[in-house]
Amino acid sequence: MRLICLVNNHLGWQALEYLKRQDEVVAVVIHPSETAKFEQEIRASSGSAELFVAGDLKDPACLKRIAGLKPEMGISVLFAYVLKRDFLNLLPRGCLNLHPAYLPYNRGMYPNVWSIVEGTPAGATLHYIDEGIDTGDIVRQKEVPVSCTDTGESLYHKLESCGMELLKEAWPDVQSGRAVRIPQSNEHATSHRKADVAQIDEIHLDQNYPADQLLRILRARTFPPYRGAFFRSGGRKVYVRVQLEQGTDEEGHGE
Repeated sequence: MRLICLVNNHLGWQALEYLKRQDEVVAVVIHPSETAKFEQEIRASSGSAELFVAGDLKDPACLKRIAGLKPEMGISVLFAYVLKRDFLNLLPRGCLNLHPAYLPYNRGMYPNVWSIVEGTPAGATLHYIDEGIDTGDIVRQKEVPVSCTDTGESLYHKLESCGMELLKEAWPDVQSGRAVRIPQSNEHATSHRKADVAQIDEIHLDQNYPADQLLRILRARTFPPYRGAFFRSGGRKVYVRVQLEQGTDEEGHGE
């Protein structure tokens, strides 16, 4: 197939590396430098493919250039931009998205955070892109167990590994046209925006929290070097991280 890949971050880079060994990548779309992660690696991996920046997709001249490359299918990996119909219409075999969540749970941003905070299933899903946010038909998905010692950081890396495994498992069926499309149910759907974490980050010292709820927030927002949960003292923010270690049943029972 002739592919256009819309990628960002480490998982996007690794997906691009894999896909260019399977099919012909004719174009790559990246984030602008201010929000791009692993930009240089992605640029280097793009090889001879035409390179575009996300904002270019609003330009009719850019869309005409992409149409001239005759891509058959698109695939988006951690690409944080909504794809419009005029772009999607260029792709006769549609556009897939690799989302690090067990859809329909945790559509949108930071699924690693919300699986811990809300106790929802975690995993990765390969699905078609439609007019909504992570609402399209599912091709395949895979669940990841969430441990009581997982933090936002450790779960993020679990989801990243799961996503690559899922892509490699599903891609032969996508190539051959055997991939089955399963409509998503909205019965248990959850969705979050980027700004939603601000609603949980501040720990109010005069507020009562169930211990489990507070610990879930602190775990979910532990992802160094990023700042996460905090409380205020003397007019300043004090940031909190937690370190968790699995013990044994025998520990803590001394005389």
